Amino acid sequence: MHDFSFKRGRLYCENVSVDSLVKKHGSPLFIYSHGTLTRNFNELDKALAPLDHTVCFAAKANSNLGVLRTLANAGSGFDIVSGGELQRIMAAGGSPSKCIFAGVGKTEEEIELALKKGIYSLNAESEPELIRINKVARRLKKKAPVAIRVNPNIDAKTHAKITTGTYENKFGIAFEEVEAVYDRASKLKNLHIRGLQMHIGSQLTEVEPFEKAVKKVIPLAKRLVEKYSIEFISIGGGLGIVYDPALESGDAKWWRSPKRKDLLTPKKYASKLIPLLKPLGLKVLIEPGRFIAGNCGILVTRVEYLKQTGVKNFVIVDAAMNDLARPALYDSYHQITPIKQRAGDNLKKNQISSDVVGPICESGDYFCKNRMLPKTGEGDYLALLSAGAYGFVMASNYNTRTFPAEVLVKGNQAEVVRKRQKTKQLWASESVPKWLK
Repeated sequence: MHDFSFKRGRLYCENVSVDSLVKKHGSPLFIYSHGTLTRNFNELDKALAPLDHTVCFAAKANSNLGVLRTLANAGSGFDIVSGGELQRIMAAGGSPSKCIFAGVGKTEEEIELALKKGIYSLNAESEPELIRINKVARRLKKKAPVAIRVNPNIDAKTHAKITTGTYENKFGIAFEEVEAVYDRASKLKNLHIRGLQMHIGSQLTEVEPFEKAVKKVIPLAKRLVEKYSIEFISIGGGLGIVYDPALESGDAKWWRSPKRKDLLTPKKYASKLIPLLKPLGLKVLIEPGRFIAGNCGILVTRVEYLKQTGVKNFVIVDAAMNDLARPALYDSYHQITPIKQRAGDNLKKNQISSDVVGPICESGDYFCKNRMLPKTGEGDYLALLSAGAYGFVMASNYNTRTFPAEVLVKGNQAEVVRKRQKTKQLWASESVPKWLK
């Protein structure tokens, strides 16, 4: 569910027309719905109500301050993977005491910052990391709250680049080894063993992988309660969303989207996991990103040229892979629609097989290939849907291209939550060596 819909032939975000935002703020332009963000968070939070739980939004999915403040106001905790993200959370009004710090490569500086700010838990992914955390905590004369990430070796059947729970991945400690690591960690005097963490992958559209992983780690969690009195278990994130509502189940790739009727909802997710987790008596943390933010955002782009080669119809737009990298990285699907509907747009005779491509000098700079889309013309605007997660956060300045603006909409209000970057800012921190002058 999301708050983008057509009214009188024009695409709206909540009660604000997209074309009015583009006229005012230019393109490319990211637009986010406050209502979608809060509804998705609340739906998941409510589904898990029978558990003592905290929903920790994965800040890596969308770290705009307006998005983070929206979720902090809704009561969200946060899953972070860098010291920079922790500082963003604080700048947005979030509390470090509701943050868990993941990631395989935490620096001493990041660990020190987290401990000074009162992080809820540092989720360690290796034994050398535990030793480093202990070292920093000893220097600061603190006890560092830690959980150890167990790799349950569960194949989530998702895209190879977003699976995290098998022994082929860099994440966590092997299931068979993790208890011995807990034992050695318990002897490090500046560690407070607070919990157990796992995460098996992203864009999961069935509950079975979650259920399988939780069942596997529950006996481990019980033993850790007995030995170390752990307080929480984190079961990770990974709930998928619908990217392409038109895909038939037989044609859908497993990293894309299910049919709407087969969609993994919070209610389905909770119904399977609550009976397993409640008897543990532990606080349960969950770390969704895409489910909360994915469908809250769109990327609007202007059609610059139409180019026909005899075998291809290229729609060349002003957005590019540096603005939205997912299609180039994962060959991922984003629904594309004109922001103004014309009569008969959905008729086959008014559609043409199109490649929507950007201006970057790379063959991978595309948003779709050979897709039937309404005929469009120079100066028209297209919206790429489901761009609220892993969109702007993965943007770059490749080809010396500036970052687009971001706008947050609530009802009939709209505000720029990131100004469009100016070209001169791109080299403001650079300099020419004196010996070249």
